[in-house]
Amino acid sequence: MADSGNDRVPTPSFNPWTAAYEYAVDAWQRGVLYADVLRQRGNQYHEHMAKRAPNVLSMEFELVMDGRELPRPVNYGLLRIQPPEGVETDPIKRPFLVVDPRAGHGPGIGGFKPESEIGVAVRAGHPCYFATFLPQPMPEQTVEDVMMAEARFLEEIIAMHPDAEGKPVVVANCQAGWQIMMTAAVRPELFGPIIVAGAPLSYWAGWRGMNPMRYSGGLLGGSWLTAMTSDLGNGKFDGAWLVQNFENLNPANTLWSKQYNLYSKVDTEADRYLSFEKWWGGHVFLNGPEIQYIVDNLFVGNRLATAGLVTSDGIRIDLRNIRSPIVVFCSKGDNITPPPQALGWIPDLYQNEAEVLAHGQTIVYAVHESIGHLGIFVSGSVARKEHQEFTSNIDMIDVLPPGIYEAEITDKTPDTPNADLAFGNYVLSFEQRTLDDVRTIVDRKEEDDRRFAAVARISDINLGMYRSFMQPWLRALVTPQSAEWSQRLHPLRLPYELISDRNPAIAPIAAVAEQVREHRQPVSESNPFLIAQEMFSNWVESSLNIWQEMRDSADERTFMGVYGSPLVQDLAGLGARSGPPRKHPGVSPEHRRFMEERTADLRSLLQEGGLRVAAIRMLLYVSGAEGGLDERSFALIRKVRAESDNAMTLQEFKDTIRDQALILTLDSDAAIQAMPRLLEKSPPDAIRSALKTMKHVLEAAEPLSPAARESLAEMERIFEAAERRAQKRAQAHAPARLEAAPTAPVLNLIDAAAQVPSKVARPHPDAAKSAATEAPEEAAKTAPEATTKAATKSASKAVAKSAAKAAPSASKAATKSAAKPAAKPASKTAAKPATKRGAKSSTASTPSAANPGARQSAKAKRA
Repeated sequence: MADSGNDRVPTPSFNPWTAAYEYAVDAWQRGVLYADVLRQRGNQYHEHMAKRAPNVLSMEFELVMDGRELPRPVNYGLLRIQPPEGVETDPIKRPFLVVDPRAGHGPGIGGFKPESEIGVAVRAGHPCYFATFLPQPMPEQTVEDVMMAEARFLEEIIAMHPDAEGKPVVVANCQAGWQIMMTAAVRPELFGPIIVAGAPLSYWAGWRGMNPMRYSGGLLGGSWLTAMTSDLGNGKFDGAWLVQNFENLNPANTLWSKQYNLYSKVDTEADRYLSFEKWWGGHVFLNGPEIQYIVDNLFVGNRLATAGLVTSDGIRIDLRNIRSPIVVFCSKGDNITPPPQALGWIPDLYQNEAEVLAHGQTIVYAVHESIGHLGIFVSGSVARKEHQEFTSNIDMIDVLPPGIYEAEITDKTPDTPNADLAFGNYVLSFEQRTLDDVRTIVDRKEEDDRRFAAVARISDINLGMYRSFMQPWLRALVTPQSAEWSQRLHPLRLPYELISDRNPAIAPIAAVAEQVREHRQPVSESNPFLIAQEMFSNWVESSLNIWQEMRDSADERTFMGVYGSPLVQDLAGLGARSGPPRKHPGVSPEHRRFMEERTADLRSLLQEGGLRVAAIRMLLYVSGAEGGLDERSFALIRKVRAESDNAMTLQEFKDTIRDQALILTLDSDAAIQAMPRLLEKSPPDAIRSALKTMKHVLEAAEPLSPAARESLAEMERIFEAAERRAQKRAQAHAPARLEAAPTAPVLNLIDAAAQVPSKVARPHPDAAKSAATEAPEEAAKTAPEATTKAATKSASKAVAKSAAKAAPSASKAATKSAAKPAAKPASKTAAKPATKRGAKSSTASTPSAANPGARQSAKAKRA
């Protein structure tokens, strides 16, 4: 049957005049709709900035704490995110705090869309909070004040979730990353795992020919220009200038691609464009002292990565003080925070892996291949993959042993072993890395460091000259009114101000655009004029990209030539210094003394602990030979822990993991030799069960490597030998325990027999009733024969009933054996069920739990 005419796609006309007419109509209509979108953008801007606390969060929230009411007031606030309908938070799960960058834009990008950092955490059942901020800073607000406010927010979150397993997870984007790291270095006890996304921490680092933004400070003569901009703003720095720097990085996108994409796809791109521009155009302000501190100490001075910052009250900000795991997420496609700037602080602080272990730090990094800076915390694909994996495995990250790891995320396929143990569509694993692996990514060059050191010195000189000779005159000329007009006339802010309904020449566009939508005539994609339009757009974009590369190359050559000059470096005072310009911060005497004491404590723990410690030591020993950990292994640990009646808390498990990892690092041979000592007091069934469980955990992921398989075989020999010794001890002690059984009183004997087959077993009602009536009579009897007879009768009923519930096949045997004299039945009927239940019993670590006869004997002695 032929299709109807309405179902057919119109065949494009090959008549050039017709094609030109169709294209002209379409181009004109797109132009009107494009102008209308810009009009809506301006209206949206005025409406958004008129709010008292503008943000772009896509979910409901409530204010928990207002930073303006703190002893040192700041323009920050703590919001509690309301879960969407159908989603409930789990009070046991640790809360999340998401902190957005205050680097020119307003807050909310971390919760910009449902598929975002906040959205992932909320859907996973975590209570979620957000640190927001107002457009205008508080008078006299400083960076240290913001740090204190963030610490106060975390104290409030911890107080609101007393039952949570672990301290809050903090997700910090871009500028918020270095600020949160500074706060964690001063108040490490408040933090759980820290995820820093696209956050620069080592500002001199970068790849030659790829990251030109790091040269800006030197090409502008240092931070004096920052001070002048703040003075022109009457003491406030306009965040639009920071956004302008980001725009200048990619002129092709700023001047053409972003706007052309809207024009060419105006029928479908309007909503996405407007939602992004709502955040991109919401510029905020910083105090002059705030931005000056940031530029002098971080962007130009680069003092954070070498512990060169000291607070006003004399506390050194040393990132090595952070005790929480640090997850660094960066991308090769990020031209604002490239991987060298995100990871360069690690080789800046540490000389080798031993120092990382000595400070007990766990550092995890993940490098994306292509995503841009904003995509790290805005892209839905990144939220569905990287952020979802980090969130769902945050407890695993928290208990990772100290060291450096690279997070690897692979697709989950039908061939993936134990795929049900991995959450979502991906499998997250952590591969051990060395400091040399990080150095390869950072690619630090000492001659470049000398150039940046010269920039820092010249910046201080220029800033001093500006403050002495220009600043007094400029401050005298600037008024609040002139500052406001300079802000409104900023090149980035002006289009929002002019193209809106407030402009009488723009308002009529709305009516014209409505008529265009009613009579929209899109042109065919095969129209030759539309194809020519696309070719022209590609040519413009390519031309701007070529110009950008030429500009960046010229900037780099100028920077290298000027600041690489021996004369400039001598004038900056570097010629009188020997050695590298940025020396390792070193280790304080207090830390050396602490490490000596810590080493002594760890050596004292070599032979302390029991079966649990031995199992964890085995897990670390084999996984260390494997070279990494997998989320499937941890999922199995979590499952076993959930099914255990006497499981350790997450913090206890974390502490044990870290202690045992350090012990293995300190002296692995002695740690392995001490394993039999740790196992000597455990019953054989518990040892067998622990070995079986740990093998399942280790083999839950991919097949073990030859080195890991050899280490596992060594552990199997140790555990099996310990099991044989435990069996011999149980057999040797069995007769002594059985002799005391006939003297046990009736009630104790019933209780002991009822507990043997299962932890939840209860005395049979008939047996309990019989015991109640016979107890007075038995107490009056003094003949051993009478005691033995009553005990045999009561034990027979209790054991038979419990055994029948646990295993029907064993019911007859239990009843039969219980009818024999009391000296034998107690051991035979109880030994079998105890062996089966030994792996799950919370009391399996004591000899009495493995031998019911011993339990009866102990109760008889107490009676």
